Amino acid sequence: MKMRRKIEWGENERMAFASLREHKVRSLLTVFGVVIGVTALVVVSSILVGVDQDMREYLEDYGTETLFVFKWNPGIHVGRMSAEERSRKPVTFEDAMAIRDEAPHVKSVAVEVFPRVTPGRPSATPPTIRYKTNEVYGIEHSGTIPEYEQVYNVHLTNGRFFNEAEDLHRVDVVVLGYDLKDALFPNVDPIGKVIQVAGVSYTVIGIMEKRKGSLMHDDSADKQVLVPYQTYKRHHPADDEHFIGVQAYPGQKAAAEDEVRGILRRRRNVAFDKPDNFGISSAEQVADQFRQIMSMVALMIVVISSIGLLIGGVGVMNIMLMSVTERTREIGVRKAIGARKRDVIRQFLTEAVALTGAGGIVGVLFAVGLSVLIKMANWPSAIPAWAIGLGVAVSMSIGLFFGMYPAVKAARLDPVEALRYE
Repeated sequence: MKMRRKIEWGENERMAFASLREHKVRSLLTVFGVVIGVTALVVVSSILVGVDQDMREYLEDYGTETLFVFKWNPGIHVGRMSAEERSRKPVTFEDAMAIRDEAPHVKSVAVEVFPRVTPGRPSATPPTIRYKTNEVYGIEHSGTIPEYEQVYNVHLTNGRFFNEAEDLHRVDVVVLGYDLKDALFPNVDPIGKVIQVAGVSYTVIGIMEKRKGSLMHDDSADKQVLVPYQTYKRHHPADDEHFIGVQAYPGQKAAAEDEVRGILRRRRNVAFDKPDNFGISSAEQVADQFRQIMSMVALMIVVISSIGLLIGGVGVMNIMLMSVTERTREIGVRKAIGARKRDVIRQFLTEAVALTGAGGIVGVLFAVGLSVLIKMANWPSAIPAWAIGLGVAVSMSIGLFFGMYPAVKAARLDPVEALRYE
C-alpha cells in the first residue's frame, strides 16, 4: 500500500512539473506578482531586523543610563512646533551645574554650547575646518566640558580628551570626530597638528572612535569638533544654545529623570499645573520613536506586498482554470482508466504549489541581492532565516489556496463528458 502511494505521488509530481515545463513563459508571468510580494516581504523583514540591531548597538555605545536635556524634546520631531515651543529659551550652563550638584541619583553631567537654534529660520552656515590645503565643510563645532567623555562613553583612537585645567585656562585644543582624521590628515599622525576652525587655530590632542548605530545618528556625529567650553565661549561669546547630557547611576535612570525634571521646572519657573517647557529623553526613547516610525513604514510595505501576493494568487487561479480547460480530455482519460478525484486534485495542487513556490524562491534570491545593496549603502539590513522560510511558506500557501478551486473543478469533471470535449 505504501509503495503504491509513493508511485502515485511520484506520477502526479512528474505530470505536474512536465506541464509547467511546457509553458515556461506563461508560468513565469503567472508568478510575477508572487515574486514581487515575497521580495518586499523579505526585504522589509531584513530592514526591521537590521534596524533593531542598529538600535541595540546605539544604546550600548551611548549607554542605557544617559538622559538628554534640551529646550525641545530630543528625538524625532513630526509635525510643526507650537508657538510656545518656538519661543522657548535655551537651557543654560547653570542648569547643568544645578543638576550635577542637586540630583543625588545623577553620576555625571556634561553640557555643550553651540549657535542658537531657531525654528523657521535657516541655520547659520556650518563652520569649516582646514589643515593646510585640506578642508571639510558641514562639521559639528561645539564647546563642552571634560565630563563629556564619561557621559557619552567616548573612546579615542589617538591622543586624549581635554582636562579641567585646559577648560579653566581656555586653552586652544581640539578633539576631532573619526571621519575628520582621514579627510584632514591622510597618512599623517594628527596629534599635535594645528588646524583652523572657523578662523581660529587649535592644536589637535585627540581623535574619537567611530560611533555605532548608522541610523540613529547622521554622519555629522563623526564630524564633531569639540573644544573646551570656556575656550569656545571666549571665541564665540554670543552662542548660548546648550545641550545637557545626564548620566545616572546604574539602575537609577527613572529616579534621576524625576530629579532633573523637578530641578529644571523650579529653575525655569514652571507652574505646577503647566507642562514642561523643556525636553528630557534618552537613547532608548529615541530608539523607540524610530522603531514606531519604521513599523508604520513596514506596515505600508506589507500591505503593498500583500496586494502583489493577491494578484499573483489570482493569476495562478486563472492559469490553473485555463489549464483545466486545455486538459479536459486528458483528465477524462485519466479518470476513465481508474484515476480517483484525489489523484486529480493532487496533480493540480502540485502544479500550483510548485509554481508559487518557485516564485517564492526567486523572490527570496532577489531580496538577498537587495539586502546586500542596502548594506552597501550603509543602511542596516540583515536577513534572518525565519524570513526566508516565511517567504517560501507564504508563496506555497498562496498556490495551495488559489489552486484549490481549479483542482476541485478538475476532479469533478465527468469522464464521459470530458472525453467528448473538443
